[in-house]
Amino acid sequence: MFTGIVTDIGELAATEERAEGLRRLTIACAYDAASIAIGASICCGGVCMTVVATGKDSFSVDAAAETLAVTTVGRWHTGTRVNLERSLKMGDELGGHLVSGHVDGLAELVAREDLAGMAKLTLRVRRPLARFIAQKGSVTLDGVSLTVNEVAADTFSVLIIPHTLAVTTLGALKPGDSLNLEVDVMARYAARLMETR
Repeated sequence: MFTGIVTDIGELAATEERAEGLRRLTIACAYDAASIAIGASICCGGVCMTVVATGKDSFSVDAAAETLAVTTVGRWHTGTRVNLERSLKMGDELGGHLVSGHVDGLAELVAREDLAGMAKLTLRVRRPLARFIAQKGSVTLDGVSLTVNEVAADTFSVLIIPHTLAVTTLGALKPGDSLNLEVDVMARYAARLMETR
């Protein structure tokens, strides 16, 4: 589990095709490699991934065909910057909201309005996902926990504060970009309960 509070921005340093539908990604980061256990979970751009190797200033993960197909991971290339968060430990502060790192789909940035040090992002999602997004609710975009400001049909908006623009990859976004979206787990379970009533 994660909180959607980014603790580093990594950079894709290398990719290697390991087998059909399996790609190894090496991500350079500021984390102390000695503190990363093989088998640990790290949220990479909103995707929970398992560490399979570590280097001096990097760690490696394997992305399978499903991950490559349904997230932005399949589009990453050498130099791609990636929001990183290590998994929660008992007693850690829960600063964002509960995030699993299981991407529900992609959100497309359709508009960006730059304000005084901030940015308002308007995104479009597939209609089946739109029902899980509520005004004042939580979403995770590329691993960042955010509060939804407005909702209209299949679009929603979020306001990115200066700190978040500075310490995540969201500051570099432009219309047309796709982001990994995870809806709030509470919304998903509430909808499921309503369906089974």
